[in-house]
Amino acid sequence: MAAKSLTILILFSLLSITSSQSPPKAQPPSSDSCNGVWLTYTYNNGKKLHPFLKTPSKQPYSFKSDLTILNNDEVELKAWRVYVGFRQKEILVSASNAVVADGLTLPAIVGEDGAVFAGYPQADLKTGIQTAGDINQMSVKVEFEGTQFGVAPPNVPWPTNISIVNDGYNCPLPSRSGNFTLNTCCIRDPDFKSNMTIADEFLPRQKGDLTIMYDVTKSYEGSYWAQVTMTNHNPLGRLDYWQLSWDWMQDEFINNMKGAYPDIVDANDCANGPQAEKYPGLDWSTVLNCQRRPTIIDLPPQYANDTTLGKIPFCCRNGTILPPGMDESKSTSSFLIQVNKMPPKMNQSLIDPPQNWQIKGILNPNYKCGPPVRVSPSEFPSPTGLPVNTTVFASWQVVCNITRPKSVSPKCCVSFSAYFNESIVPCRTCACGCPKNTGQTCSTTAPAMFLPPEAQLIPFDNRTKLALAWAELNHQPIPNPLPCSDNCGVSINWHLSTDYSNGWSARITVFNWEETNFADWFIATELKNAAPGFQKAYSFNGTLMNNVNNTIFMQGLEGLNYLMGETNGTKPLDPRVPGKQQSVLSFTKKLTPGIRVAERDGFPTKVYFNGEECSLPKILPRNSGYKKGPLTIISIVIAVLVLIFIEQ
Repeated sequence: MAAKSLTILILFSLLSITSSQSPPKAQPPSSDSCNGVWLTYTYNNGKKLHPFLKTPSKQPYSFKSDLTILNNDEVELKAWRVYVGFRQKEILVSASNAVVADGLTLPAIVGEDGAVFAGYPQADLKTGIQTAGDINQMSVKVEFEGTQFGVAPPNVPWPTNISIVNDGYNCPLPSRSGNFTLNTCCIRDPDFKSNMTIADEFLPRQKGDLTIMYDVTKSYEGSYWAQVTMTNHNPLGRLDYWQLSWDWMQDEFINNMKGAYPDIVDANDCANGPQAEKYPGLDWSTVLNCQRRPTIIDLPPQYANDTTLGKIPFCCRNGTILPPGMDESKSTSSFLIQVNKMPPKMNQSLIDPPQNWQIKGILNPNYKCGPPVRVSPSEFPSPTGLPVNTTVFASWQVVCNITRPKSVSPKCCVSFSAYFNESIVPCRTCACGCPKNTGQTCSTTAPAMFLPPEAQLIPFDNRTKLALAWAELNHQPIPNPLPCSDNCGVSINWHLSTDYSNGWSARITVFNWEETNFADWFIATELKNAAPGFQKAYSFNGTLMNNVNNTIFMQGLEGLNYLMGETNGTKPLDPRVPGKQQSVLSFTKKLTPGIRVAERDGFPTKVYFNGEECSLPKILPRNSGYKKGPLTIISIVIAVLVLIFIEQ
């Protein structure tokens, strides 16, 4: 009995030892273990929304979630930006304490490629060292509310990723903590070399395709004057008839302007809103604009010397901002704006710059603008004429970069032709977007029909008979229904003119189907293998660009630098005629040995009009009767040998 009791006691002892040595359960990660920037994304709730659909992937659901950013680092996180990888076609309705960093105004679609958020009004997150651990200054919580598609509760519409976008941070993929939370700890890259020190008060100015400075030149109790300066840095970037818009965040309104003007002059929102209570004696008939999101446009050149509206450097150019390589003095546009503030930001030292900046033009690239970032105050020459600089009250910088979203169609297109084929390979079907009218009888997928050369000067709607006759003549298939038009405002024809042993030539023609005239227009063509052999453009000013690979930059010579819009024909029943400019380009083969001009190298791989990348045809002109290269030479040699053999 004693032996049995001893055995049981030993077994219990062994079990106790085994239990004490088993590994503890893994605990969820904690912000305490992070010595960098701690990110937490938490899904809170959601519900099914009407309409109730039979297709699960299209069913809408609401969602509420929040994102917390906590700075546990020893360095202040200035102008924080965080990427959230939304992927369920989310439509974001609201986001507290943040704005979308690319200038979108909510509600907006963010669920295609995710979105980057920037802090507002708390743009900087201080450290625990600076604040004695004050969590309110070290962290910020962003509350999201929106609609997602296809993920029914209790499943969670997880983002693909959350990460710090600021330069110099590395963020591992987030890990799940429980059923509703993602966490990650972003650490500063030890190899990243910043051009600022911990003691710097402001972030350094950034580079971009287009930068906008918001310089507060004068500040008063309840109002201030700001100078807005847009500067183009991209060699192929450009804006025509620019339109600049932003959001006021504190009910501000525009009292006066010089050098530019709102596209709508209307003070009704102020006269019937809280602004009227704050400014009871103000003459609202002189106030320019009270919209929460105004749109600003440039003034025509005749106002440049107007003492009331002009007299501002770089103003009044009809909204044209050229590449610096064309004319550096015309690569900047500027204006002054007087802003009236609203409580509680009435103090002279409290200035809230507008958010969600966007800029666009006509037949120009698409720009995405980041949030305004506080930078060191700008300096301007003293108005007194003394050889000193005057520092402004405060400065913010907005950086805009050219983007080419998949969902945005081009605004110009290219057709190809060559001396060895009479047909024109036209612009692609729906190259610049399909018709909005779904009742149209044209096909959006049928390939564009080849055209005779004379059809290029005729509007698309008048080409049908020519296209059909040309297809029958050349025994080509005729789609039913016929293909839709290219819907492009500007089309460019590239014609391969000649190809000989020492060189070759091409003709380029630009057609303006818009009613808008383009002053100081330009075309840039990328010829991947043939550009180094460029010699001369005979009716254009053509140069081989040094800072853009294999690209020829062309603009009109003096007197030919104005591209007219579409005009009426000479007779009442004649079709409308496009504005047109044309030039011949010559090339040598000395610097490009071995190129195959007719087979591919003689046609551009990219074409830009006024900075906008144009749509190219998917096929080249057919060259059935012309082959050049080793196979052709062998064939000729064999034929000569056969003739010699026959003669013998």
